Amino acid sequence: METLQRITPNFWFDKQAEEAVIFYTCIFKNSHIGLINRYGKEGHEIHGMPEGLIMTIQFFLDGQEFIALNGGPHFKFNEAISLLVHCDTQEEIDYYAKKLSPSEGEENQQCGWVKDKFGVSWQIIPRILPKMLHDHDAERVRRVMRAMLAMRKINIAELEKAYNGG
Repeated sequence: METLQRITPNFWFDKQAEEAVIFYTCIFKNSHIGLINRYGKEGHEIHGMPEGLIMTIQFFLDGQEFIALNGGPHFKFNEAISLLVHCDTQEEIDYYAKKLSPSEGEENQQCGWVKDKFGVSWQIIPRILPKMLHDHDAERVRRVMRAMLAMRKINIAELEKAYNGG
């Protein structure tokens, strides 16, 4: 049984909501599809969607609730909003960067950002990174920031090397 969360991110797709939800729930463990609402005859003159098409689909990624909406071609995703995936190991970073990338890792952007095949932006980062960037030693922070800015896919060993002065 899911706990109630106060804020639920809502993704606006043209007509790919179901495809996207299946894609995401296959990548993240502890994920599943929830309630599905379909367009009916009501409001067709406003929304223009075919009867029976999924209107909204609830889904959970690692226990976090999301909604996907088939709302038409009016809006597109951009980098102004991104989803952070906190990883404990390099293997997790490699896995999520590869799975979320539309070209098997070739679309990694600076600092661990990935834009998936639907245009949704993700940041694949190690859990240790915020600690490194908030260290009391300003030189350590500068070295880590410099190293991170040079990366497309985050490399934990390289960040640790920079953090430790290597």
